[in-house]
Amino acid sequence: MPQTSQNSSIIRPTLHHFGVETRHLDSMVDWYTKVVGMDTIYSTSHAGGLGHIGLAGAAFVSNDRANHRIAILSVPELQEDTDKGTHVKLQHVAFEYATIDDLLNSYVRIKKLGIEPILTTDHGPTIAFYYKDPDGNSVELFVDSFGDWEKSREFTRSSADYHKNPMGTFVDADKLVAACQDGMSLAELHRRAYAGEFPPSRPMNPHDLI
Repeated sequence: MPQTSQNSSIIRPTLHHFGVETRHLDSMVDWYTKVVGMDTIYSTSHAGGLGHIGLAGAAFVSNDRANHRIAILSVPELQEDTDKGTHVKLQHVAFEYATIDDLLNSYVRIKKLGIEPILTTDHGPTIAFYYKDPDGNSVELFVDSFGDWEKSREFTRSSADYHKNPMGTFVDADKLVAACQDGMSLAELHRRAYAGEFPPSRPMNPHDLI
């Protein structure tokens, strides 16, 4: 059967939330509260509130109208993973901002809290800053480089430059902030960033995201 016929029968649900297991419930809740504005909708510090499924506690958090966007589950029996890079896992999760100003203003605010990205890049379709949460999970904060999903989708699909180098061009977040403060538009910022005009002040290694 042609793929288009198969796809036409698929009911496409909306991605709603993700769950993580941790030994550091309070630290994880605090980090996601500070970084992406999560509010705690429900929490429990005992397994009885979770149907006796062997958890020590949990927090369901959300930064919009949903009942939760992240389920953070406390499992004391877990062992710390000191070598995540060699293990099968969910590689990263991502949060999208509506505007470049939102991304950069958030970067500045979060940096003042002592939380800085491990890698910053213009991928081509997006400008993305990557962080590590307290358990070492990769968290991407990004904005669409075109401000238009149709355009960025087509770029991802058809750009020869993107196909050769999906990681894109590493950038200096502070230089992007300064350029935006000088009134540079998203289109110009993206063009110049992707061309390498805002190089980072330190080496960046994509392996740090693994």
